[in-house]
Amino acid sequence: MSRKQQLHRPGPQPGPPADDTGCAILHVDMDAFFVGVELLDRPELRGRPVIVGGAGTRGVVSAASYEAREYGVHSAMPMTRARRLCPHAVVLPVSHGKYSRVSASVFELFRSITPLVEPLSLDEAFLDVAGAVRRLGRPAEIARSIRAQVRAQQGITCSVGVASTKFVAKLASTRCKPDGLLVVPADGVVEFLHPLPVASLWGVGERTEQALTRLGLRTVGQLAQVPVTTLQRELGNALGAHLHELAWGRDPRDVVAHTPDKSIGAEETFETDVDDPEVIRRELLRLAERVGERLRAGGHAGRTVSVKLRMANFKTITRARTLTEPTDLARVIYITACELYEGSGLERVRLRLVGVRVENLSPAGEAPRQLALDEPESGWREAERAMDQVAHRFGRGAVRPAALVRRADDGDGRDGGDGRR
Repeated sequence: MSRKQQLHRPGPQPGPPADDTGCAILHVDMDAFFVGVELLDRPELRGRPVIVGGAGTRGVVSAASYEAREYGVHSAMPMTRARRLCPHAVVLPVSHGKYSRVSASVFELFRSITPLVEPLSLDEAFLDVAGAVRRLGRPAEIARSIRAQVRAQQGITCSVGVASTKFVAKLASTRCKPDGLLVVPADGVVEFLHPLPVASLWGVGERTEQALTRLGLRTVGQLAQVPVTTLQRELGNALGAHLHELAWGRDPRDVVAHTPDKSIGAEETFETDVDDPEVIRRELLRLAERVGERLRAGGHAGRTVSVKLRMANFKTITRARTLTEPTDLARVIYITACELYEGSGLERVRLRLVGVRVENLSPAGEAPRQLALDEPESGWREAERAMDQVAHRFGRGAVRPAALVRRADDGDGRDGGDGRR
């Protein structure tokens, strides 16, 4: 690492601070976010390989601790392969509600620093802190403050890249993980970029990387020396020009404050294919509960409910219905999802996966008052919000619909009814 770039980790750092003049863009990325949140409740697992994801034969890794990553485990990997690579890892189930709550608190911190916050996911965002410098100090000081506050308030760590552009800031946060801070000075961008592999460039996927390798281009610096017309001839006009600009650190994109969620959904892959409608309905109920909780946690309501049904042969169909008014209630989402499933013609067809999604979102406070189906003036809405409060205090699963409680004398968890609450 050159003298112009400085990587900060906990504890005193040698050498003068990096020059952050003109570096108002921060990319903040939580470290192994799902794992970090889970370890708040399981501190005895710190330092051990931990995997968060589905534990069944078709489960997928959602997140892996850095100890597990040393064995080659990574997100989106089939859980069966992850367990072979790291058989002594502790596997924990996904707890979406907990992650949403911690994420909301972290983003509240971001927005207390600057209104220019662009979320990329639950655990990462771009911040433009140019307007906060006079109030809070230089960009690197703001980055250090963010890291300290996230650790103190949430008990998790994050890594921050500080640069003059979004592209370089995101690369910087990746290069300093975990629990680091990397400043790339405006006059040190080319020096930072050119030794990196071409796969580091935004827009270079597996096929594009193979095409560049065939041309003998393995580093960003090698690509930067190729005439843009050559890149356009080999990769197409748009991609060729795009990569040429990035290779020289040119990225004109501004931080766009809060891109609203377009939809919120959840899906589940069964361990074995299922053709029992009652089991399918019970899973739709579970997914509707999860989606409703996430809608309310994010302050959203949605008008369009859709279901995703994947058959044993991997053929997938979706069905959707637009409601007269937006809703954030799991009961409404569930009943609509069941009706879509029943109208799909797949009630006795073996299914591999089911999903529930709510689209056409709007802020819940701006949505018209939506009564749940058969809801009295005081009823389902209050009940679901009370469940949110219990889950927030005692954890997800502390309270749930009776249809989702597995009976001691019923091994498959069937409730003997249609699962509708």
